[in-house]
Amino acid sequence: MILMTNKQSRWYNGFMKKALFITIEGPDGSGKSTVSQTVCQRLQQEGYRLQLTREPGGSKIAEQIRSIILDPQNTDMDARTEALLYAASRRQHLMDKVLPALENGIPVISDRFVDSSLAYQGVGRCIGIEPVWLINEFAIEGCLPDKTIYLDIDAETGLRRIQKGRNQLDRLDQEEASFHTRVFQGYQTILKRFPDRFIKVDARQGLEKVVEDTYVVLKGLLDAQ
Repeated sequence: MILMTNKQSRWYNGFMKKALFITIEGPDGSGKSTVSQTVCQRLQQEGYRLQLTREPGGSKIAEQIRSIILDPQNTDMDARTEALLYAASRRQHLMDKVLPALENGIPVISDRFVDSSLAYQGVGRCIGIEPVWLINEFAIEGCLPDKTIYLDIDAETGLRRIQKGRNQLDRLDQEEASFHTRVFQGYQTILKRFPDRFIKVDARQGLEKVVEDTYVVLKGLLDAQ
């Protein structure tokens, strides 16, 4: 049984949430970072006020933790150490960038958030979704996204894209295919748990179509707030 609930407060550690918090998730090879940057840049050019950020990282200390997590030389990193580092980076990012923007009425679009840890460390690393959720529950204090755009792609297609399109692979990119298959399965479990929060976009399509579909979804969410 997953311990997460859909309940979340508009108050987080003294901050008042006054804008939408939207995350973009997807397995490696989904084009998530490129799509996020392209879509948000287009919306900003159209006059939308928003803050694009990323995880792990997004702020000074969080980026330092990111460099440790993704360093391809850190192959001996324990799975639970990895999960704790992600949660630590997330907490710092939340306090430094996400919550201040939301409190000031600026919508935040984050390339990854807590769902990534549940899929990658909870299922991919076989720690379990509930233990990883408990670590992150302490870190985020109930601050869940209002909506999550999920770029849906199977592990095999995603891995082919990584191998073809990236000159340098980070520590997670270099994992075996079985790891990425578990990550994909983990996301499917999370999607079923939060059907009202997740909006799927078919990431197997060409990049231009994925960008356009994501743009339509994100613009609609911003216009409806």
